[in-house]
Amino acid sequence: MSQSNGMTNLLWLQGASCGGCTMSILESGSSGWFDELRQFGINLLWHPSVSEETGEEAAEVLNSVREGRVPLDLLLLEGSVARGPNDSGRFNMLAGTGRSIYHWMLDLAPRADYVVAVGSCAAYGGVPAAGANPTDAVGLQFEGADAGGALGAGFRSRLGLPVINVAGCAPHPGWMMETILALTSKDLSATDLDTYGRPKFVANHLAHHGCSRNEFYEFKASAETMSERGCLMEHLGCKATQAVGDCNQRSWNGGGSCTKGGYACIACTSPGFEDAQNFLETAKLAGIPVGLPTDMPKAWFVALAALSKSATPRRVRLNATADHVVVPPGRTTAKRTP
Repeated sequence: MSQSNGMTNLLWLQGASCGGCTMSILESGSSGWFDELRQFGINLLWHPSVSEETGEEAAEVLNSVREGRVPLDLLLLEGSVARGPNDSGRFNMLAGTGRSIYHWMLDLAPRADYVVAVGSCAAYGGVPAAGANPTDAVGLQFEGADAGGALGAGFRSRLGLPVINVAGCAPHPGWMMETILALTSKDLSATDLDTYGRPKFVANHLAHHGCSRNEFYEFKASAETMSERGCLMEHLGCKATQAVGDCNQRSWNGGGSCTKGGYACIACTSPGFEDAQNFLETAKLAGIPVGLPTDMPKAWFVALAALSKSATPRRVRLNATADHVVVPPGRTTAKRTP
């Protein structure tokens, strides 16, 4: 990779975004993200939320990259690209530059060794693209699940990779930082990405893996209202058995996850997750959840669910609909017949 003063240059821009991806990555590393960047020789050229440069100084940083005076190793975008109105990009202008984020990305992306979409908004359009999408918000290389987006399906960075999509709303800080480090060491290739451009070290897992509610799931012992301990899939909208991510295998903020905190997985790493009708209610047809576990035929699920429910231990059944343990584990001794 081209480097300046022996360091890797990283530029982070924000499009149509809530800023949650930045909030997430600030939790990266035991001593914080900035120390982690320094430890790995990464120079943060500019970030709109955390850098000191504003106005003309910030514009000069961007222009120096656009004109090729400063090499760009990693270009990261947080937030979707608002192309409207009429492909002008003026729904999302970069203050002080007189230009839209859309057109800045069109200019800067070909200059970068690698381009990374940080979060599902930058990857697929995300929340700004929901519903009627009046701002024409898209991801960098996808529009929902369809290839294309702001840069086009055929885009490749200077070193030959498509956009790397670190999906999530927001992504785990480890997903972002590990992707950055894999790229700086040239350990990430096109074969390491899945169909939707997500790194396979994340996409080869399901959010369901490692869930603290797995015992309830196995017996189909379901929570019926929020705050109960049971499985959230049957009634409360959980999509963890369908959503990629190792969310329950690595801690968030020292020890949490959505399902561990009692909130259903909304499949935020998936294209189009934002268009769900109700995040906290499971869509059903004839009493059967419409969204079934990945790779499981419906007939198998129905048969296994019926068998599991019939074998549910009393402890699991009662604890599933309680907000605390009401029946502790204990060995059950069968009564002897005389």
